[in-house]
Amino acid sequence: MKKIISAVIAAACALSLLPVSALADEKHELSAHSAIVLCADTGDVLFEKNADERMLIASITKIMTAIVVIENADLNEQIVIKPEWSAIEGSSMYANPGQSYTVRELLYGMMLNSGNDAAAALACTLCGDETGFAEKMNEKAREIGLENTSFRNPHGLDDEGHYSTARDMARLTAYCMQNDTFKDIVSASCAVIKGVTYYNHNRLLREYEGCIGVKTGYTIAAGRTLVSCAERGGMRLICVTLSAPDDWNDHKYLLDKAFSENRIVSYSADNFRVSLDVASAAFGTADAVPKEEIKLLVSSDDEIDVKLEVPHVLFAGGIEGERVGALSVFINGSLAAREDLVYTKDVKVDSAQRLTLYERIFRIFDTAMRPYYIGGDTK
Repeated sequence: MKKIISAVIAAACALSLLPVSALADEKHELSAHSAIVLCADTGDVLFEKNADERMLIASITKIMTAIVVIENADLNEQIVIKPEWSAIEGSSMYANPGQSYTVRELLYGMMLNSGNDAAAALACTLCGDETGFAEKMNEKAREIGLENTSFRNPHGLDDEGHYSTARDMARLTAYCMQNDTFKDIVSASCAVIKGVTYYNHNRLLREYEGCIGVKTGYTIAAGRTLVSCAERGGMRLICVTLSAPDDWNDHKYLLDKAFSENRIVSYSADNFRVSLDVASAAFGTADAVPKEEIKLLVSSDDEIDVKLEVPHVLFAGGIEGERVGALSVFINGSLAAREDLVYTKDVKVDSAQRLTLYERIFRIFDTAMRPYYIGGDTK
C-alpha cells in the first residue's frame, strides 16, 4: 500500500525567533562580583561569573519568604501587626502596629517596598518566630535542590549563617516564577494598601522591555543584589547579580546579550501535528502529536533538523494517546531530543472495510517494528 505522509507544522512550531534587540555595548564592564543568566524554560546557563560563591544576599531573601508563605498560608488571612514587627530595622512598608493586614497585602508590601516589617509579620504568624520560619525556608531550599544556600531570617538582614549563590537564587526564582500568585506580585508596578500606594523598587519593570520581576536588595555588607526575570519571544530568562554597584546596567547588558544570541525552539501538541493516511479507517487519516513538549534552547545560528518516524503501514484501530511513532530533533547534526508521537483521537475502523486476519496480524507486527526515518528538515 502506498503511503502518503504529510507533516502539518504550524508556524509557531518553526523556530520561535526572538524580536530583534539592540546589542548591548560590548565595552560594558560587569560590576557584579557574582552573576548568572539562566534560561528558566530549559535550565541552561547562558552566562556565569563566580556563580557558586556563597555570599550575603540581602533582601532577595524575600523571594524564598514569599514562595513559602504563598504555598503554606491563606492569602486572605488577617494579621494584626505587633509593635516588635514594626520596629525591625532596615527597609519597611511602615505597617501600623495594631492595624490588620491580609497575608496578600503584606506580600505586596514585602516584595514591592521590601518591607522587613511585613516579612517578620508573615514569618512569625506562619511559624511562631523567625527561627522556625527559617527552618521552613531551608526545607524548601533542599526540596528545590539549592546546594549552597542557608537562611537564618525571612528578610535578609546580614547574618553569618545566612547566604546563597547566584546559581541557587536563579534556580529558586525559576521555580517561583511558575507560581501565578508570586508572578503577579513581583510583576506589579504598584499596589494600594490601606490607602497607601507602594511602588515597586525594581526599575527594570519600567526600563527593560519584557521584564516581569523580581526583587532588589541591599545592605552595606552585601552590597547591591538584584534578581530579574524577562520574557521575549517565548523565552524566559533569569538574571542574578550579587555585590554589583551598577546592577541595573549589568542586567540590561546580560539580558540583551542572552536574548540576542539565543532562541527557544518548541514542538508540542499546540504547534506540531502530523497527518497520516490510515488503511481501513472511517476517516482515512489520523493526526499525531508529540506526547510531551520538546523545548530546547539553541544559539541563533544553530541548524535545526526535524525527523519523523512512523511504521511502514498504518491500519485503523489505534486509540487516543497510543504511540504511533516518534519525533527527533537534531541540532547541528546531533540528536538533541526525541519524543513519542501519539494519536490525538481514536482511529475507528470503517464498518465497510473490516480488517482481514492478515491485516490484523500485519498491523500488530508492523507497529511493533522499529520505525524508520521519513522526515526532512525544519528551520
